[in-house]
Amino acid sequence: MSGLYEGLSGAGGLRTEGHSKQNIANYNAEVAEKQAKAEELRANFNQIQQEKEAQRIRGRLSANIGAAGGSGSPVALDIKLEQAKELELENLLIGYEGEVKSQRLKNQAVLDRLQGELYHTAGHNAARAANVGFGIKLASFAMPFLGGLGGASSSLPKVGTVSSSAGAMYARY
Repeated sequence: MSGLYEGLSGAGGLRTEGHSKQNIANYNAEVAEKQAKAEELRANFNQIQQEKEAQRIRGRLSANIGAAGGSGSPVALDIKLEQAKELELENLLIGYEGEVKSQRLKNQAVLDRLQGELYHTAGHNAARAANVGFGIKLASFAMPFLGGLGGASSSLPKVGTVSSSAGAMYARY
């Protein structure tokens, strides 16, 4: 019976819509998490590639300084140290940028899941509201037919009637 009632009230469709939107949000969250993992792997790969390039640069620099005959000078050492700092900073920057992108995607995944929960809750709330609204319509439609079925009588007067004491009171004026 609840299936028929939910079908007539439209609640089933609203609940299903909420679940569907939640499933889409959860799928988006999974995609974002996979992209985050890919960003981490990409950053690690780029750091490894940059480190290999840094070794080549350091080797060329040492060879060029040696060929110029200045490998023992303090200036040559300063150049090597400065180059090493720049290469290390570049490597750290690659890692940091990858981490920032990855974290942004992880945060998006969390937000997608929260949005999915909101869709789920909104679907259930809309279904409840549809059921209540439909129930009120059914009750208001059935009231005229239920009045004469021997239900409990009310001590209140029927609409449009006046009790004898109230009628007498109004008759004086």
